[in-house]
Formats: sequence, structure tokens, C-alpha cells
Amino acid sequence: MSAQTNIPCQFLGCDVGKAEIVVFDSRDSSCVKLANTPQALARWAEGLERECLAICEATGGYEANLLTALLNAGRSVHRADARKVKAFIRSFGTLGKTDTIDARALALYGAERVQHLRRWSAPNETRLKLQGLIHARQDMVAQRTACSNRLKAPGAQEAQPYFTALADCLDQQIAAIETQISTLIASDDHLTKAAAVLRSVPGIGHKTAFALLALMPELGTCSGKQIASLAGLAPHPRQSGNADAYRHVRGGRPDVKKAMFMAALSASTRSKTMKIVYQRLIANGKKPLVAITAIMRKIIVIANAKLRDKFAEQ
Repeated sequence: MSAQTNIPCQFLGCDVGKAEIVVFDSRDSSCVKLANTPQALARWAEGLERECLAICEATGGYEANLLTALLNAGRSVHRADARKVKAFIRSFGTLGKTDTIDARALALYGAERVQHLRRWSAPNETRLKLQGLIHARQDMVAQRTACSNRLKAPGAQEAQPYFTALADCLDQQIAAIETQISTLIASDDHLTKAAAVLRSVPGIGHKTAFALLALMPELGTCSGKQIASLAGLAPHPRQSGNADAYRHVRGGRPDVKKAMFMAALSASTRSKTMKIVYQRLIANGKKPLVAITAIMRKIIVIANAKLRDKFAEQ
């Protein structure tokens, strides 16, 4: 992503669906429907004003054609956080929901928040492949865990041969995909160096390093507070009047949290430095989960700083 430079003169709210995209134009309040195909979107993007800004939401990959068409045409686009857009729509008291309402809201959101919206840019192709492999591995691990739990459940004796065969198959596929992930990392010099840096951080092994490279491409480009917030590991205050409630982490990326949780568990017992930090937090009255979360935050902040320093030298 890149920061905003010029103020757009036209805002296009794009409500993305599997088959078509509804586009609301802020200049004349017109609304059109476009087929969600590369050809149709390429023709449409070429006819847009240079100083326009399109806003869409992440919709499970169905927005890819739109993003590619706009990028190839040299037009700016922001891929918005769906939760922020929903909160924006609710602030108007809007109760109805249609594609047109959503497209109009996206255009208004862009016009009002334009100074704070970052422009989307195409991700690194290798990193994109890595993300797909990491997500596939996570799905397979979840299936294997479910299969293992069913094997241990009462009354599973009759189905045991089937679950055992499925678990064996999943084990083979997970091993194969891990080999492919390692090969992909080794083929990219930047990712190879970044993985080595991450593995030097207490608690981070090969699998966690690969997951972070895929799921946190911002690592090494943000401040410590920003990266902790992106990961969902920054504590948010809950204060009103004289009341100052317990701070909680919230938001962020669930897959990153899972990876960091396992890293923190390992670091809190195997790393001398992290073990001391964890024990001090417990001695100060912190709950074990709060202490582990603090270790998670510390690990990702260290990882971010190490990557930033490593590539700042080059």
C-alpha cells in the first residue's frame, strides 16, 4: 500500500459481488452495474478520470479483478476494512441493506476519510503464493485436529478406520505443503533473509516465521505500536470518569494471534529473557493469559524492529 498524495475529484463506491459489481459515482450520484470479469472492468477503468479514487471492501478474493483493472489503468483504489465501513453506515442510522446502499456508503466513506486512506498496491507474487499455501496448511491442520478429536470421542469405534485413514491422508498433505512452503521461501532471496531474521527472535521457529511472512507483510515497515495494533495485540483503554476498566486487546488478525500464541508459550518456558519477563508479570499479579499476551506483543515488536534494522542497512 502507498500513502495518499493527490486529492481525488471523484469517488467511486464499488460493492463487489461474485458475478457483478455495483458502482456509485459521487460526482453525479449515478449507479451502474458491471460484470465482474477482467475484460469488462478493464474497459470501465480506462474511461475513468485520472484523479479518481475507487473504494471497495475485501470480499474473499472476488475484488481481485477490480483491483487489477484499476491498477493496470493507473487509477487509485482503497480496499477498506469492512468493520469500519459498517460502523460508518450505522452512524447515519441506515437500517436497510442493498448493493446500491453499500456502494453509495463506500463512496461517502472515501470522500470523508480520503486524507487517511492508504492506496492499494499489488502484493509481491511470491508472497501471494505463500499466503495461499499458509492458509491451506492452516485449514488442513484444523481438519486433522477435528479428526483426531473424533477418534477420541466415545462411540467412535465403528468409524475409527475411516477417521484413521483421513488423518493419515491429512498428515501426508500437510507434510507435502510444508515442503512446498520451504521451497518457495528458498526461491526468494528477500524472504529467505527475512525468515532467518525472524527465527533469531525467541519463540519463533520455522513454521511461525513462515506464517508471519505470509500474514504480516507489514513487518519491518511500521512502528512497534502500529505492528502490535495490526496484529491485534495492543491493549486498548476503557476509561470513563473515575472508572478505569481492565484493558483488553481486540481486533487484529486471528491467524497471526494463533501463531504468536504458540510462539509466546514456547518463549515463556525456553527463552531465559522471556521466561524472566513472564514470571515477573505473574509475580505482579497478572493473569497467565495476560502475561502470555504481553509476551506475544513483545515478540512481534522485536521481530518488527529486527526486520526494519536488517533491511534498512541494504
